[in-house]
Amino acid sequence: MIRLIYGFLFVGFFMFSACNNATNKQEALQQSVTKNTEHSDAVNTKVSKDESANNDSKYFKANGTEPFWGLEINEKLIVFKTPTDSINIPHAEPILAQDSNVKRYNIETESTEMTIQISQTDCVNDMSGKVSSYSVTIDYNKKAEAESQKLKGCGYYVTDYRLQDIWILETLKGKIITKADFKQEFPTIDIKTSENTFSGFAGCNQMNGKLFFEKGLLRFTNIVTTEMLCEPNNKESEFLKALQSSTTYAIENSRLTLSNPSGITIVFKKTD
Repeated sequence: MIRLIYGFLFVGFFMFSACNNATNKQEALQQSVTKNTEHSDAVNTKVSKDESANNDSKYFKANGTEPFWGLEINEKLIVFKTPTDSINIPHAEPILAQDSNVKRYNIETESTEMTIQISQTDCVNDMSGKVSSYSVTIDYNKKAEAESQKLKGCGYYVTDYRLQDIWILETLKGKIITKADFKQEFPTIDIKTSENTFSGFAGCNQMNGKLFFEKGLLRFTNIVTTEMLCEPNNKESEFLKALQSSTTYAIENSRLTLSNPSGITIVFKKTD
């Protein structure tokens, strides 16, 4: 009888130990899966951020057909692709035409010679019918091949995503504005980079217009306002003239600074 009782106790202890080991193994496996998942998520997040950063740095894109090709220019690289070829070239500053908005990139590597010309003329995509503001021609030749290729297509500048926001006027021609300048409200501007448009309040009247953007260049064009009568001391007209005369910009410390060759014209502050 005693032997039988010891036998039952031994079997019970063995089963408890086996179950406990299985549970521990299952928990360890689950922890391993969780850590691997977290690591994978972290890697994917990093890749996603890196891809986003790369996308953000692209300031010009173009494409064409017959044959299909694509072009992207960013701060570091000029990337040219066809169905059978992919060429990455270090970024180079273009040569600017004197009498028109035409830029020419003359590029040469150990294996390739390429000339890219970007002209500000309306361009219609042969496949989609979409109209772009820039025509692009590319002459490129692989030094190992006898003949060069000449390609044509359409392109556009990618407006700086950081401009997308609502901004309120802080300084005008180097002076901090006060209620004496705009008794009603300070001028504000709402920029939409996806549409290259803006709207807002000019200090007395509502306004809207279009953006002209290229790398390092920003202009506010086609400005239209309502026609309310303004108070004599209101500086709306001075503000609008400064806005129209601006040609370059900088974004830092939640401020959008507009300038022209004569100096800083306007400083906006990002609204909360």
